[in-house]
Amino acid sequence: MLTPPRSMYRKVPQIGVLFWVIKLLTTALGESTSDFLVNGFDPYLSVAATFVLFAVALAMQLRTRRYVPWVYWFAIVMVAVFGTMAADVLHVVLGVSYAASTVGFAMVLAAIFWIWRRVEGTLSIHNMTTVRREVFYWAAVAATFALGTAAGDLLAYTAQLGFLEAGLVFAVLFALPGIAWRVFRLNAIFAFWAAYVLTRPLGASFADWTGKAHDAGGLGWGDGPVAAVLAVLIIAFVGYLQVTHKDVDRTPEPALS
Repeated sequence: MLTPPRSMYRKVPQIGVLFWVIKLLTTALGESTSDFLVNGFDPYLSVAATFVLFAVALAMQLRTRRYVPWVYWFAIVMVAVFGTMAADVLHVVLGVSYAASTVGFAMVLAAIFWIWRRVEGTLSIHNMTTVRREVFYWAAVAATFALGTAAGDLLAYTAQLGFLEAGLVFAVLFALPGIAWRVFRLNAIFAFWAAYVLTRPLGASFADWTGKAHDAGGLGWGDGPVAAVLAVLIIAFVGYLQVTHKDVDRTPEPALS
């Protein structure tokens, strides 16, 4: 007799203003923390330690049966930090250009979406009620961070726009999917994922602008202090959600067989 699949509640938060605020903060934190660890400590040890924390955070998220704010956002933070390091390794260690890595990660993300859509029939995050769907989701999330990292560096360094100018460009691009969805009825799933990809270079550009030295085009606040402030803000917002459950959808859905 076949064992029925594990039934779960939805494993992701409801999408609202606070979701996008925290998401942008995590992308900025990923950039500043990655740079602080790699430049301030042994880079190989930093990458290895970050990978361990990334694996632990993802395992915790996959083992839960419902959305738990601190678990979910801890996983997002670790994807942000490790994803940034992984994308940077391609350029710094392997010498892959930002243009090539941007195209490569875009192809990876497109492949994940294609397989996910073909297997599950939808890319909607509101149906996150099975382990298989959640694995697709986190694979896509990781790919968006890597793609966003490469695209942000492509604009800031290769195109020589600078951190602030690149951040302003990405801010405009980030707003466009939401406007198109509300005004022109753009497909909601497409609008969500387009905006989601753009949160990475948007947050990272402003993290670099505030943290990097003056001669590098930043304000010179330092990656460490910027990361610390971002971490405090994220903890405060996630703590609020953990207590209030404002973004929890309590409606259960049966898992698919």
